[in-house]
Amino acid sequence: MIISSSKPFSEVLDMLMDKESVFIVGCSVCAAKQHVGGEPEVEEMKSNLKDAGVNVIGGIVAKAACSVRSLEYLEELAPKIKDADAVLVMACGSGTSNIARFVDVDVYPANNTESLGAMTGDKVIHHLCAMCGQCTIAEFGGVCPTAQCPKELLNGPCGGSMDGKCEVDPEKDCAWELIYERLERIGRLDLLDEVRDAKDRLVK
Repeated sequence: MIISSSKPFSEVLDMLMDKESVFIVGCSVCAAKQHVGGEPEVEEMKSNLKDAGVNVIGGIVAKAACSVRSLEYLEELAPKIKDADAVLVMACGSGTSNIARFVDVDVYPANNTESLGAMTGDKVIHHLCAMCGQCTIAEFGGVCPTAQCPKELLNGPCGGSMDGKCEVDPEKDCAWELIYERLERIGRLDLLDEVRDAKDRLVK
C-alpha cells in the first residue's frame, strides 16, 4: 500500500486559485482506505473548494488512480472532466502521475506520498519497503533495513539505539531490534553472520 497524507488545504487552494474549472479525481484503493481520497474526502474537498471560490465542475473516485488506462475511461465515469482546465488528484504520486498522462491540462496533487507500507485494521504502518530494486528482505527475516532503518544499515545496529528504540526517532522501534527478534523467532540467527555490501544505488 502506498502511504499518503493530505496536503494542507491552504496549499491545495494556492495551487488552484487561478483555475477556471477544476475536476477532482480520487482513488478507491490506498487513498480511500487511508481516508485521503475516497468518496467522502472527494465530496468534502469539492465543498471546501467551492466555499473558497474555486469553480469545481465535478469529481469522481477512480477504481485505482495508478491503473487508469485512458482518458476515455475517465470520461466514461464523468464526461465533465474534458471541460476542466485543471485536475486535482487525491491519490499517491503514482496515481497523480498516471492521470497526468491522459489529460492535457495542469494536474495537481492533493496528497503527499510518504512511503510504501501497509494497513492492519485502522493502523497504518509506514516505511515497510524502500522500492530499491534490490530486495534482500529474506536475509533479514522479512524486515527491510533499507526502509526501516533511517541509516539504512545492512550489518547490524548503530551504537545509538536505546531500549530497542531508534536513535534518529525515539518513538520508533529500532529496525535491527526487530530483525534480531524475528530471526531468533524463526531460528535463523545464522543470517547475521554474513557481512553485506552496500546496495548499488545505480541499479534499478
